[in-house]
Amino acid sequence: VITTKPKRSALNQLTRLLLRKYNCGVRPVQNWTKPTTVYIDLIIQSVLDGDGQTQKVTTSIWYRQIWNDEFLVWDPEEFDGITEISLSLDAIWVPDVIISEFVDVGKSPVIPYVYVNCSGTVKNYKPIQVVSACHLEIYAFPFDKQNCTLTFRSWLHSVNEVDLALWRPAEEIANDTREFMNDSEWELLSVPSHYWTQNLEDRDYAQIQFNVLIRRRPLLYVVSLLIPSIFFMVVDVTSFYLPPNSGTRITFKTSILLGYTVIRVNLMDEIPATAIKTPLIGAFFAVCMALLVLSLALSIFVVKLLHYSEKEVKEMSISACLLDKYGSMDQSFTESKILQEVVSLRLYLQEEDNKGSSQSFWVELCLKVDKLLFSVYLLLVFIYVMTLLLLWGDWSSA
Repeated sequence: VITTKPKRSALNQLTRLLLRKYNCGVRPVQNWTKPTTVYIDLIIQSVLDGDGQTQKVTTSIWYRQIWNDEFLVWDPEEFDGITEISLSLDAIWVPDVIISEFVDVGKSPVIPYVYVNCSGTVKNYKPIQVVSACHLEIYAFPFDKQNCTLTFRSWLHSVNEVDLALWRPAEEIANDTREFMNDSEWELLSVPSHYWTQNLEDRDYAQIQFNVLIRRRPLLYVVSLLIPSIFFMVVDVTSFYLPPNSGTRITFKTSILLGYTVIRVNLMDEIPATAIKTPLIGAFFAVCMALLVLSLALSIFVVKLLHYSEKEVKEMSISACLLDKYGSMDQSFTESKILQEVVSLRLYLQEEDNKGSSQSFWVELCLKVDKLLFSVYLLLVFIYVMTLLLLWGDWSSA
């Protein structure tokens, strides 16, 4: 029996050969004056979060880096036709390309390997969760559009050492939304990109900037925030048709104010805010609350007028009767008591008639005041709505 010695794996031999004298700290070029071109590709998968208060955006992307390593070249015929192998990321030179807007470490999976083909092309593919700084313009929330940039650049090497380029045409990258999760809060519009160099300390650094243009889907916020507020305002306006002397208007308006307050408190976290600027919808809610309070105050004022009228007329009638009955006690007891009672009864009936007529007059006057205040309230609501429309028009045309 002839036993054959197991042949060492061609993949193992190739890996040993490539990494035997490899120095991962040296840029992999034969001619040091030749720059290493790093090709970059980007696919936006989803926008996970946009924090207006901290001005940060969390984006999930599929990132690809491709460059040529002149020290990782072999002949496939010498190694069983192997044309591509995977190597440890720590064993070879990797470009120091970073994202300039990077502010925090995201929950990105660690991919420890890269692919290398026989011509020396290295492919570093990995998913990244990027937490980046972005100037979020929330004035038009929830109808806002955002332009967040992701700028890739070499942290140390100048353009003479490490240059950058797009792996695919810019038009293809801009319109590539096939992997984007369309059921999220944000809608991806496009991802335009451009290449430029930045001069720092007499050295030029290559940069590629991707502009992630996204638009918020407003339906959820319209249903949960705007429509209830509009309903509350309409009901509050119609409550002015309740008679002010019925006693139910104050209770009804108080219930509206309490209900609106509860909704605002429960949905407070839904509205983004910054330390500098408040969204227009925040001013909308604040003014709606102020108008509801003003409406309640006007109704209280009218009811107070009515109550003041009844109390004063009643006091006037009682005072007149008492004065008539006891005001002449110092006169002689010999005066005719029957005459006094007749006069007292006549004055009492006269006061009752005056009371009824003055009460009707006062109620009519209070109703006119109520109509006047209602007209003023409607005017304020109209001015408020027109101001919102003008501000919205200015923003839309900007």
